[in-house]
Amino acid sequence: MAHEKRRQQARPLSAVFRAACLAVVLTTPVAAQEMAFKQSVAAATFGSEDLATFYRENGYQPVWTGDGAAFQARRTALIAALRNTDVHGLPQGRYDTAALVEQMSQAQTRQDLAQVEVALSRAFLKLARDLKSGILRPSSIDAEYMVRTVERPDPVALLNALIQAEPNAYMRSLAPASPQYRALQKEKIKLEALLAQGGWGAGVPSGKLELGSEGQGVIALRNRLVAMGYMRPSAGRGFDTTMQSAVQGFQAAHGLEQDGVAGPGTIEELNRSVSDRLKSVIVALERERWLPEERGTRHVLVNQTDFSAKIVDEGRITFETRAVIGKNTHDRQSPEFSDEMEHMVINPSWYVPRSIIGKEYLPKLKANPYAVSHLEITDRRGRVVNRGAVDFTQYSRRNFPFAMRQPPSTKNALGLVKFMFPNKHNIYLHDTPQKSLFARESRAFSHGCIRLAQPFDFAYTLLAKQEENPKSYFHRMLNTGRETKVELDQKVPVHLIYRTAYVGADGKAQFRRDVYGRDTKIWEALNRAGVVLSGVQS
Repeated sequence: MAHEKRRQQARPLSAVFRAACLAVVLTTPVAAQEMAFKQSVAAATFGSEDLATFYRENGYQPVWTGDGAAFQARRTALIAALRNTDVHGLPQGRYDTAALVEQMSQAQTRQDLAQVEVALSRAFLKLARDLKSGILRPSSIDAEYMVRTVERPDPVALLNALIQAEPNAYMRSLAPASPQYRALQKEKIKLEALLAQGGWGAGVPSGKLELGSEGQGVIALRNRLVAMGYMRPSAGRGFDTTMQSAVQGFQAAHGLEQDGVAGPGTIEELNRSVSDRLKSVIVALERERWLPEERGTRHVLVNQTDFSAKIVDEGRITFETRAVIGKNTHDRQSPEFSDEMEHMVINPSWYVPRSIIGKEYLPKLKANPYAVSHLEITDRRGRVVNRGAVDFTQYSRRNFPFAMRQPPSTKNALGLVKFMFPNKHNIYLHDTPQKSLFARESRAFSHGCIRLAQPFDFAYTLLAKQEENPKSYFHRMLNTGRETKVELDQKVPVHLIYRTAYVGADGKAQFRRDVYGRDTKIWEALNRAGVVLSGVQS
């Protein structure tokens, strides 16, 4: 008896399931079989509106449990995909594949087959949803700033598409098709192999190492840079120009100031483990699943951790500039979402947000009605208010009845141009008079909006699609000194993202600091959901 059980377990999945199906067919009249199956499917889908709708519209015909090559191909493709979820950074235990296979092999009646049918559909839909839109909802991590809307796939459409498709190809198509997703998967495999081999070895002692330095710290730095692939093995003991170039290469790949000096900040990043970097890549895969499938042939991409803004045309970066993002406080962080840029405003006025008026300016006005004199105070009809005739001490943040505005000028908080994608978060891209901030390595200083280091060139690139001489056109509007709205002939999708790990155009991995601590929270949530690091040494 035990021998027979072992023999059955050793048989291929398709053979075991086919035998179970055959046993059912041989012992029950056909009409009764079909009726029992349909009734059982209807009962099994009760409470699941999407599945009930699909099977009702499909006449309760099987997708998985029929007898034939097409059904077998779907079953095989699904089980293979469920067993391969780790390549996507998804938790294998989430799908309980072993229990599903056991349920398939134990089917004895038409009702059992119906239960298997619905169980396979549930597993497929769960996998498809996870691959297409992630296992987490951004708002569950940070409801205030991770406000991206993630579109969940339509279950009925997924099942209908499966029926028409080649199963293996369709399973592969469920994950994002973006080059970035595939590149991150390759980096995940690479880091897992490194982790299994023990990582990058010993870290670098704290301190400061630069051209001309010698000693054990330099040796440790050299070993680390060699292990990480930034320089070739060398017998030298001093910090030479070769090591300086290697340090600069590391700094470039990690968003650090490229001064070739291994100071505290650079050493801190050098000493981060393979595990830390692998976690960042797994989080980046989840984040990639959150983005819209269609990014836009032309789109704007702002990576907050990279402090950069890019214009991307047909997958190629056509313009890039440094950026300043929101300060790392509870009320100033830049949010994550996607929208469409509709127009730019040249010589903009700055209409001060109510939050800034109440928190920053009202206290000053209470102390001195003539404070912040660079701002106009206006009533509800837009008329300038005589400050001397107002007792500001009687107002609070909630009942302050006035607006505040800074007229166009070179000193305007928005600079000389802003780029608008109207949204409820009141976030946009703009110029700034505070040019010195762009020289900083870490650039989180704003109230939440994105400031651009080269806003004029950004505008020229956008206008090049609709103006023969975009630079001349832009400056003709600018030189009037008047606030001018310029509509974009074609709206441009804007994606405000947050990536501590991504793969550059050269195919090499880039890592950034977790400015707001969001990726740490995402990893913790993924870990609770069952995601683990593969490649950990036993």
